[in-house]
Amino acid sequence: MNAYTINFDVITQINDEQFFQLCCNNPELKLEQNQNGEIIVMSPTGGETGRRNAELIMDFGIWNRRKKSGQIFDSSTGFKLPLGSKRSPDVAYIQEERWNKLTQEEKEKFPPIAPDFVLELKSKTDSLKDIQEKMQEYMDNGVKLGWLINPDKKQVEVYRQGQEKEILDNPQTLSGEDVLPEFTLDLSLIW
Repeated sequence: MNAYTINFDVITQINDEQFFQLCCNNPELKLEQNQNGEIIVMSPTGGETGRRNAELIMDFGIWNRRKKSGQIFDSSTGFKLPLGSKRSPDVAYIQEERWNKLTQEEKEKFPPIAPDFVLELKSKTDSLKDIQEKMQEYMDNGVKLGWLINPDKKQVEVYRQGQEKEILDNPQTLSGEDVLPEFTLDLSLIW
């Protein structure tokens, strides 16, 4: 997936409502906005990445239906993070109590909340550096646990709030720790 960054500062500052409307009026585009207000345009993923994303979202959905502890979101969901960016992780999870504190209008637009957990799946055309910066941005905004899965290297970067990232080479499973209680991701469908 290629990503292109557009800076509109010389023309205008795009506020939250304008960005939401831009996304609504261009549903064929996957758009994000970084903390600097720059718009990031991303191309669709390829088939293999889409297949892997589907496997991931199914595993999280099955776990969440059993646990009933929160809400799972797919890569089409944009979140307005506390430091101002609007991001769409491949998989996100928010604890039920935190989700229920949002108004209905906040839930319908880009929820103004940092997820408790995020997952980014690197595709062949993604820049590892860009995704690592995005993962750090999630942590800076209060995300508790994040996984950056790199299928080509069979590597996972684990991000935890207040800690240095941990790099795992060819792990077979990942634990959701206390953020995703009793969740274990089997990576055999990803590798």
